[in-house]
Amino acid sequence: MTEHPHYDVAVIGYGPTGVTAANLLGAEGLSVAVIERDATVYSRARAISTDEEVVRIWQRTGLTERLKRDMLADSPLEFVDRDGRPFISAELTSRGHGHPPQLFIYQPALEEVLREGTGQYPNVELRLEHECVRVFQREDHVELMLVNLHSDELVRITATYVVAADGGSSPTRGQLGVGFEGRTYEDRWVVIDTKMLEPWPGHDRLRFRCDPTRPAVDCPTPLGHHRWEFPVQAGEDEKELVTERAVWRLLNRYEITPEHVEILRAVVYSHHVRFASRWRVGRIFLAGDAAHVMPPWIGQGMAAGVRDAGNLSWKLSGVLRGALPESILDSYETERQPHVRAVTRRAVLAGRIITERRPAVTKLRDIVFRTIKRIRPLKRLLHDSVWVPDCHYRKGFIAAGKHSASGRKIPQPVVLDAAGMPVLLDEVTASHWTLVHRGPAAEWGGINRLEVLPAGSPARPGAVVDTSGVLTAWMTEHKATALVVRPDSVVYAAASPAQSLPPLPGGLRPTTRPHAKHPEVTAS
Repeated sequence: MTEHPHYDVAVIGYGPTGVTAANLLGAEGLSVAVIERDATVYSRARAISTDEEVVRIWQRTGLTERLKRDMLADSPLEFVDRDGRPFISAELTSRGHGHPPQLFIYQPALEEVLREGTGQYPNVELRLEHECVRVFQREDHVELMLVNLHSDELVRITATYVVAADGGSSPTRGQLGVGFEGRTYEDRWVVIDTKMLEPWPGHDRLRFRCDPTRPAVDCPTPLGHHRWEFPVQAGEDEKELVTERAVWRLLNRYEITPEHVEILRAVVYSHHVRFASRWRVGRIFLAGDAAHVMPPWIGQGMAAGVRDAGNLSWKLSGVLRGALPESILDSYETERQPHVRAVTRRAVLAGRIITERRPAVTKLRDIVFRTIKRIRPLKRLLHDSVWVPDCHYRKGFIAAGKHSASGRKIPQPVVLDAAGMPVLLDEVTASHWTLVHRGPAAEWGGINRLEVLPAGSPARPGAVVDTSGVLTAWMTEHKATALVVRPDSVVYAAASPAQSLPPLPGGLRPTTRPHAKHPEVTAS
């Protein structure tokens, strides 16, 4: 018998979800094979924004500051009527993850940086220009048959687990016989990407142009780019609509001329709402668009895939190292699917606001939302109803009980570390299991302990000084004096002053996980 190369994890697909997983798993010291059809980053910008929680996940790769150099932060957001007058306007407020609440991206540049990050890990092996044509599940591993698209050579490798992040048309999902349920919307949209030559009034804000005669999306993107999206109208020829003459006809509606932008590309696509019927089949996990797709209205398609990778990677690492029970892997879908469905509902709702075509309904919509905008509590409620919901796992790998902090991500303020230096909280916890506490706290499974000291306290080992009071206020709000925090910053268990933490669950040995080190990344 011929021995085939074996890896801890094989990642199929090297888009944002796959490259994030490769970085996170590589930082854990696992052996990883990445299988990707294309030789280079896909040149068309698809995703155009992300959020603070996603950037916090990338923080675990050590790439955050480099990534943020190529992003636009804190641009205003407006829903405007047919005359261009805002009826919803907002500057998104932070939810405490330590980064700007919304950031616009240029996806090809973002993926280049993430790929350069994986290049720092000798334990991550890239198999570009390879296609995975078959997967065979064995008792203790998965066998993958690859085709080298450059030479047509057949290659076999094996992996203990597989992450299939191979897109909405996922061949792996098809091989597994997993259904992809949902709907495709009738409206198709032309997406126009441009290079900005000369700024114009309002070029720096995201506008949803809610004109019943022809809605549009007008969005700034970094590195000198800008995007528009328009629906294809009944009777229009899609091939003609992406010609240069037709594109300028659309842009001229908003007085955008060749003096302002250079057209890079125009393509037509459909919106989908679909969910895989299962996200795990044996040792194979679906992630990103292979598991779910949603409309783009609140910029969460790519973000949802990154969240998948962030949730799954530390669990795979713990199981492979013997630090976690294998059963924890079932919590991946249990935790992620409800959040993805909630985000998708928000995206669909935002799309309905933007694309409403009935003039009488749009007039009523504009009046109602302008009224809400003037009443602060209602304005906040509207924001919370339309935009991305907070991470809150009600089921999954969290302790039994109903403590209000359990299943939530703790905030990440800047704190003073043991040396008195200001750092983000996750840089101190270092993606370890951590017992975060105020005042005395009992040991819990031998995990790292981190005491939270009030502002003005002297720095000392085993503690952080909460200079802003954000972490202290959050623990007070949730009546928690002790938190058991998972490597993904989600609270596994919490205790109030009169309570004790629950016992260590069976099979959990968090102290066996080594500290992950991030290499220096010099991407430019």
